[in-house]
Amino acid sequence: MFTSDTFAFLQDLDQNNNRDWFNEHKNDYENKVREPALQFITDMQPLLNDISSRFLATPKKVGGSLMRVYRDTRFGKDKTPYKINVGIQFRHFMGKDVHAPGFYVHLSEQECFIGAGIWRPDGPALSKIRHFIDENPRGWTKAINTADFKANFELAGDSLKRPPRGFNAEHELIDDLKRKDFIALSSITQDQVIDEDFVAMVAKKFKQADEMMYYLCTALDLPYKS
Repeated sequence: MFTSDTFAFLQDLDQNNNRDWFNEHKNDYENKVREPALQFITDMQPLLNDISSRFLATPKKVGGSLMRVYRDTRFGKDKTPYKINVGIQFRHFMGKDVHAPGFYVHLSEQECFIGAGIWRPDGPALSKIRHFIDENPRGWTKAINTADFKANFELAGDSLKRPPRGFNAEHELIDDLKRKDFIALSSITQDQVIDEDFVAMVAKKFKQADEMMYYLCTALDLPYKS
């Protein structure tokens, strides 16, 4: 599956992030990055289904769980055309894009991590989550304080500087209510990625975030348990 060649290619791409170089090395991308990623997604299908059958592991070159290598350069200052990481999202079947609840795997020469949650939800979804936390604070506190979760994950993402409108600044969970992202990350090493037990390790990590994911899906009126 993934090997040291995967990371060597990503490092080379970082140093040669242009269309001419990529086109000349497209076979390397296929053999060292995309095909291993698609195999990983395929192997994750039954293990992900054991956690929740509501999340999709779709091993397609386009439109599946593997994110595109091409960057959207329209709005940013960085005009380099290619991503220098592998991004894999197993999103909820009712989600339409990367802003849906999902499990995530990020691989790059700079860092590797496993994620769970919902990144930059739209206004209505964000409001639902905040109000659900306000109305069910004990459930949120319990979900993010299980022994497995606390030992392996950290909450991350952006937050508001001030309390969101309609919420008391003295609320016991005001720091969580300020969040714009409800994601949790767990750092991993390149050695873990290229290990033969990587698929099982990822599934175990996803399971450790199970209660948080269940809580978020419940907040959004999305099915989670089979």
